[in-house]
Amino acid sequence: MENRVEELRKGLGMNQEDFAKAIKVSRQTVSSIETGKYNPSLELAFVISNFFNKSIEEIFIYERSKNDEKK
Repeated sequence: MENRVEELRKGLGMNQEDFAKAIKVSRQTVSSIETGKYNPSLELAFVISNFFNKSIEEIFIYERSKNDEKK
């Protein structure tokens, strides 16, 4: 799953540490989300979307793979 977290965070002029404090997670969690190594829980995705005042779909881009499609 791709996301726009880094783009949106940088657009606000925030570093990872300040953003992490604002959403109450570790800087490492922010880094892992931004690099796609970690997909946030639904609750954290809502926190992030509320922080940026955007819908979850505007931040997190999910593309179904061929394996996910119903047969």
